Amino acid sequence: MASTAADIALWHTGRATGIFSIVLLTVVIVTGVFVNRKGELAGQPKSVLTELHRNISLLALAFVLVHVLMAVVDPTVSISPAALVVPFASAYEPAWIGLGAIAFDLFTAVLITSLVRQRMGHRSWLVVHWLTYAAWPVALAHGLGTATDLHSAWELVLTWACAAAVALALGWRLVASRRALPPGQRAAALLSDADRERAAASAARRIPPPSPPGDSPAAPGWPYGPASARPTGGDDRA
Repeated sequence: MASTAADIALWHTGRATGIFSIVLLTVVIVTGVFVNRKGELAGQPKSVLTELHRNISLLALAFVLVHVLMAVVDPTVSISPAALVVPFASAYEPAWIGLGAIAFDLFTAVLITSLVRQRMGHRSWLVVHWLTYAAWPVALAHGLGTATDLHSAWELVLTWACAAAVALALGWRLVASRRALPPGQRAAALLSDADRERAAASAARRIPPPSPPGDSPAAPGWPYGPASARPTGGDDRA
């Protein structure tokens, strides 16, 4: 009886951590989508977004690791440790567990490259980081395929809410990208702004400074300047 209760607890823990992993990974994807090219979220400093994205990613990783561990120790299923990283090597539900292994491998690659980001080029890191967009739908398919109890209304609503959130975020990003200037036009616009600034600075240098009072042909006593600077009568007689 105790063994049965423990098995049920392990099974529910694995299911719960899997669901929370999908929710957290969805939040990671959505926050990443809303990041613009300057690394900022609308109305928020860069540091706030960076900390939010990093902390949620680490929390999602913790839930994924617990989910994977539960899959290995759960006696109700037969999943070897190798099947967690080698796709389609599981004797139990090889297709769906294989998708989970692919998602786990992709997320692991993203995590490792993020830890050594300072030692690799930004372009290489960015290409690997984009694997998150491929890993998320694979993980979602893994959850849908292995969930034998996905008949509860709240689980279905939560799953489709995650899918809708990612779809809306990606749709927003595509619309925003189309409205933005293409790279060539953006570079031309920046060059035009720089040219205008240089022209304004050059024009400002060519404009002579304003003359002091009394230092013009129309001023009394010119060309001697102001009355205080004109020679006195004694100097004229000398």
